[in-house]
Amino acid sequence: MPLERGAAIQLGLLLLAVPAQYFVSQYFSVSESQRTFAVRNLLNNAVGFKNKYLSWKSWQQWCMDIIGGLHENIPPYTGQDNVNGESPAVEVLKYKDPLGYFAGDPDPRSPRAPNVQFRVGQVVRHKVWGYRGVVIGWDATARAPESWLQDNHAADKSHWRKVPNFAILVDTRDRMSPQMTYVPQENLQVITNMRIMHPSLDHYFEMYDGAQYIPRPWLKAVYPHD
Repeated sequence: MPLERGAAIQLGLLLLAVPAQYFVSQYFSVSESQRTFAVRNLLNNAVGFKNKYLSWKSWQQWCMDIIGGLHENIPPYTGQDNVNGESPAVEVLKYKDPLGYFAGDPDPRSPRAPNVQFRVGQVVRHKVWGYRGVVIGWDATARAPESWLQDNHAADKSHWRKVPNFAILVDTRDRMSPQMTYVPQENLQVITNMRIMHPSLDHYFEMYDGAQYIPRPWLKAVYPHD
């Protein structure tokens, strides 16, 4: 039966103990108790290395740090309605996507398109894939690179380009790696009494009021009627 990863690591550490003790006894003229202490210290360091660099939690934290670094260029919300005399919505969204794709256009959605069924801050579920998320933006019609539309819209779903599409922060309990998806309206449904987990949640919303998330002022400026 093949060894599990943890058992294999422990066996490797035990096998290293004998040559390590031999090395210490050959090259250090010390007492038996001192040699024992040196070997024990070596093993403790090896176990510490395993916990720090080889455990699942350490790799998960490393991935989260990398993903978090992707958001460093987004200017933090300062709580002000204006930043240096410019619209905070424009300043934030131009970092999100300079071409305005995936609901990244900073132009206010006013008046609100009557066929848009969901609002920014609502918690939704994908009807096909089942993951949960919160709406952080929408376009009255799909706005994405042509190559992306061809790859992600089935040939028999050409109408998806002409209906509202929504930017969704995906709950990390459903997809471990933090993601944002862009979904046609017909694939979404509202769910209630549900909080979402995502590292960028506070960037878009001030709080959860028990029914939905409350957008920050810069986001509310883009979607004034949501």
